[in-house]
Amino acid sequence: MIVGAGFAGYRTAQTLSRLARGRAEIVLLNPTDYFLYLPLLPQVAAGILEPRRVTVSLSDTLPQVKLVLGESDRIDLDARQVHYTGPEGEGGTLDYDRLVLAAGSVNKLLPIPGVAEHAHGFRGLPEALYLRDHVTRQVELAAATDDPGRCAARCTFVVVGAGYTGTEVAAHGQLFTDSQVRRHPMRTGMRPRWMLLDIADRVLPELDERLSRTADTVLRERGVDVRMGTSVKEATPEGVLLTDGEFVDTHTLVWCVGVRPDPLAESLGLPMERGRLLVDPHLQVPGRPEVFACGDAAAVPDLEKPGSYTPMTAQHAWRQGRVCAHNIAASFGDGERRAYRHKDMGFVVDLGGVKAAANPLGVNLSGVAAGAVTRGYHLAAMPGNRVRVAADWLLDAVLPRQAVQLGLVRSWSVPLDTASPELARVPGAAPAESRRGEEAARSRPGGEPAKNQPGGEPAKNQPGGEPAKNQPGGEAARSRPVVAPPPDQPPPGPDVAPGPVRRTDRSTEGDS
Repeated sequence: MIVGAGFAGYRTAQTLSRLARGRAEIVLLNPTDYFLYLPLLPQVAAGILEPRRVTVSLSDTLPQVKLVLGESDRIDLDARQVHYTGPEGEGGTLDYDRLVLAAGSVNKLLPIPGVAEHAHGFRGLPEALYLRDHVTRQVELAAATDDPGRCAARCTFVVVGAGYTGTEVAAHGQLFTDSQVRRHPMRTGMRPRWMLLDIADRVLPELDERLSRTADTVLRERGVDVRMGTSVKEATPEGVLLTDGEFVDTHTLVWCVGVRPDPLAESLGLPMERGRLLVDPHLQVPGRPEVFACGDAAAVPDLEKPGSYTPMTAQHAWRQGRVCAHNIAASFGDGERRAYRHKDMGFVVDLGGVKAAANPLGVNLSGVAAGAVTRGYHLAAMPGNRVRVAADWLLDAVLPRQAVQLGLVRSWSVPLDTASPELARVPGAAPAESRRGEEAARSRPGGEPAKNQPGGEPAKNQPGGEPAKNQPGGEAARSRPVVAPPPDQPPPGPDVAPGPVRRTDRSTEGDS
């Protein structure tokens, strides 16, 4: 039983199915029917790649694995059962002999006023699609206004976090908006402004200084306002207050400060290390030999650096998934157990266009050479869609990008504080973190979750945009009655998710 189909979960299922050769039932529980190749997500937000290019079908690529769509609410270790909720709200239970927790990670939150309400993360496909539409809309609205102040605010995009994700989002974002402005000229002298903030003293602080300098140079030459040693002190609907005292008028705040393990790991009640489930070098939970964990949800000892744990990166998750599969097979007598060891093969950072920063095998590269190595690495690492991705890259090189708003993802459907960034929130549906909190509360004597804890009363000022009147959740037809929202859900308005609409095409119990 594998919970999660990220880099670690997908790799575990893929390797285990090859080792089992039909001798075991392998079940994969995941909210979506695809594996998401996260490193290329900034290119989706920038209009280079179509969304399906970075998704790989689980059913097609894992034919010997049983896929169950749903989110795990609770795991009963003593009964060896996983309780989950399906995509249509139905509950279910799965039994297991061996459990692999590979639930991954979610957006990292900091106690900064207004951030949870006005910022959006960048961990899932819905968030990338929302950002793509949002940026396009801001440029189009800026081009239509005669107010210089409003134009400047709409054309200012603030990215917090200068790690891999934030750096790539800012780099691609500047190119994307510049290309839009060429087709939608704004006021004379106005240009989209991207800001990259971080409390660290340099861009990409986790990488070699030479790669950091390369990325910093490319960003500044492109026009990105890079500010190190600076972050957000407060976020408001009108803009953000920086830690240096400056107030920046903006309608866009992208939160890329890092990730935190999925809350599911903490709900198990097992020894933790900063929210990650402690495991031994063989990826097994001490005292629970039938439970394995890998990826961002696991604190795996770094045998190359005694006393520390492997960082939460896709490279480690992918390699740990393979080791985990071999150790599961060994637990049934097929092969020998392996301890997880890794060797640093280098890093690649895509900066858009033909620019990148890379150090494959310790060789530092920049410019066109780094760009070629970076794209070659991604094509080799992707478990599918290579031809389609390469085709999109070729088309982007010779044709202008399509900058249109599809309107598929609304602001309120991708809140920053969510345990399921891979899913867009549905109007009237309980969020996954609420269900998990309620399940955990029921399993403890005494009962109900606190209102300020996951699973309690949701915040009444959740972010959101006004729905279109002719879309689901918009203005109800006058001939149809509208059901009042639940007590813990605010009434529909410009900043909240719309409530459910009662159907009138069929009778329901209690109708007169």
